[in-house]
Amino acid sequence: MSQALRLLLVEDSEDDALLLVRQLSKNSFVVDHTRVDTPAGLRHALDAGDGDIVVTDHNMPGFNSEEALAIVREVNADLPVIIVSGSLGEDIAVAAMKNGAHDYIMKSNLARLAPAIERELRDAETRMAHRQARETIEHMAYHDALTGLANRFQFEHQLRRALELTPHHCHALLYVDLDQFKLINDTCGHLAGDELLRHVATLLKGPIRNADTLARLGGDEFGILLQDCSLDHAQRIGKRMLEVIRDFRFTWQGKNFYIGASIGLVMLDRAGQTLADVLRQADIACYAAKDKGRNRLQVYLPDNVELHRLHGEMEWVNRITQALEQDRFELHHQRIVSLNGASPLNCWEFLLRMREAEGGKLILPSVFIPAAERFGLMPALDRWVITHCFAAVMAGRASGIMPDTAIAFVNLSGTTLNDETFLAHVHDTLDRTGLPPGVICFEITETAAVANLVNALAFIDGVKAFGCRVALDDFGAGLSSFSYLKTLLPDFLKIDGAFIRDMMDDPIDAAIVEAINNIGHVAGLKTIAEFVEIDAIRKRLVEMGVDYAQGYGVHRPELLPTR
Repeated sequence: MSQALRLLLVEDSEDDALLLVRQLSKNSFVVDHTRVDTPAGLRHALDAGDGDIVVTDHNMPGFNSEEALAIVREVNADLPVIIVSGSLGEDIAVAAMKNGAHDYIMKSNLARLAPAIERELRDAETRMAHRQARETIEHMAYHDALTGLANRFQFEHQLRRALELTPHHCHALLYVDLDQFKLINDTCGHLAGDELLRHVATLLKGPIRNADTLARLGGDEFGILLQDCSLDHAQRIGKRMLEVIRDFRFTWQGKNFYIGASIGLVMLDRAGQTLADVLRQADIACYAAKDKGRNRLQVYLPDNVELHRLHGEMEWVNRITQALEQDRFELHHQRIVSLNGASPLNCWEFLLRMREAEGGKLILPSVFIPAAERFGLMPALDRWVITHCFAAVMAGRASGIMPDTAIAFVNLSGTTLNDETFLAHVHDTLDRTGLPPGVICFEITETAAVANLVNALAFIDGVKAFGCRVALDDFGAGLSSFSYLKTLLPDFLKIDGAFIRDMMDDPIDAAIVEAINNIGHVAGLKTIAEFVEIDAIRKRLVEMGVDYAQGYGVHRPELLPTR
C-alpha cells in the first residue's frame, strides 16, 4: 500500500534531491517534497509545516547539517531529522546523533532510507500520541472535568499568589453555593445535576473579567477571585451573579426548575491573611447568607459578632468529636481483585463510616470528611482508623477470613501528613499488634501528596522503612505530573475513577487511563482501576493490562465480619 510522505529536503543539489525522491518512490512512498538550501529557506518551510520528516545533506555551501539540526530543534523539536551524505566521518555522525539527528545514511547505501523513514514516522506518531495524552492529563490537573473551569488546586494556587500581593493590591474572594442543587440532583439524577452545573458555570462567567478566576471547588460550590477589585465592585458582581442564577430556568425532561445561590464575600486587603483564613471566612459568610434565607450575599467582616456566632453553630466539630468519644465509627471493606494474575490476589481497602447517634443512620465519608479536614479533626480520625484497622486485620488473619497474602489498604488525609507525631503512632501500633508491616498499604491522594510534598516524602520514607507499602490514590484528578512518581516512589498507582467511569464512551478518558497505566508500569508500579462497575469496563482494563480493579462491579463495601 502506498504511503503519502511530505518530505522536507535540505539539499543544494537538485539532482541529488531527485535521486532521493525516486528512491523513496520505489519503496511505496508517494512523495510530495520541498527542497531548501539555506537557513532562511529551512525556517520558512518549517513555519509553513511543509514536511513530515527532514532529510538533510551534511555539507552545503555556507550551510551544514549541524546548523539544520539546530534550526529544526528551535522551530519544531518533534520533527524527525535524517542526515544523508556522500562523505560523513564516524566522529561527525556520532556528534550529529547527540545533537538530535535520528539517523545518518550514506548516499552509497540509499536502500536504508525508506526503512529508516518508516521507522521514524511510526516513532513520531507514537511520540505525538504520548504528548497529547500528557497534555490532556496536565489540562485535567488544573481544570474541572465537568465544567472546564479551574479546579480547586488551581484556584488555591491563584489565591496564594493574590495574598502575596496584599495589602499593596486589593482583591476579592466570592464563594458561591447553589441553594436548590441537591433537590434537583436527588430527584432527577446525577445527569441532570451535571447538566445544571455546566449551565451555572456558563452563567457565572458573564459578570466577571478575563483577568478574574472562576473555579468549581467541588459539588455545587464555585469560587471567584476578582483581581484588583474594590468592595463596592465585588458586591455589584456578586449581586449580578445572584440575579442571573435566580432568573435562570433549568429544564429537564419537560420539567422546569428555579434555583438560587448563597454567596460569601471576603476582601483580600490585609497583611497576614492566609489561604486557610480566607477560605474559612468565605465559608462562614456563605453559611450566614444561607442562614438568613438564602439567595443573598454576605460580606465577611472580622468584627461581625453575628458571623462569629454562626460559625460557632457549625455543628460538625461536635458531631465528629462525639462520634469518636462514643465509638460510633465503623470500618467497612471493599475487595480489590487481580485482573491479569498480579500478585497478591487478594487486597482489601478499608473504608470509614459514621453512625448517627439517633436512629443509627450510616453516614458516608463524603459527608463528614470535608468538615473534619476543615476543622483539623482528620489526624484524630486517622488514628482511630489505624488502631481499629490493624486490630481487624490481625483478627481477620487469625480467623482465616483474610488470607495471609492479602494487603490492607488504608486511606490517610493530607492534613494528617502534617502531623509530625503520626509516623511514630503508626510504628507503635505495628509493634503493639505484631502485625507484619508488609500487609499494610497506606493510600495518599495525589493532590495531598503534592500539596504536602516534604511531609509526604518523610512519611512515605518512614513507613517504607518499617516495611509497609504506599499507594498514590486518585491519580489523574489533581496535579498529575508524572515526574512526581520518581520522587514519591509508591508501590501502587490508583487510577482516578472519574476516568474509569466514562472510558467506554469517551476515547479521551480511555487514552488517559491507558497512558497512566503504561507510565505506571514503566515506573515499576502496580496499577489499580477505581470505580469499576460493569463487565465491559473490566474487560477493557484487562486488555489494557491494568493490574487490579475495585468498585461496585467487583465488590460492594460491607461491614467487616470480624467486628
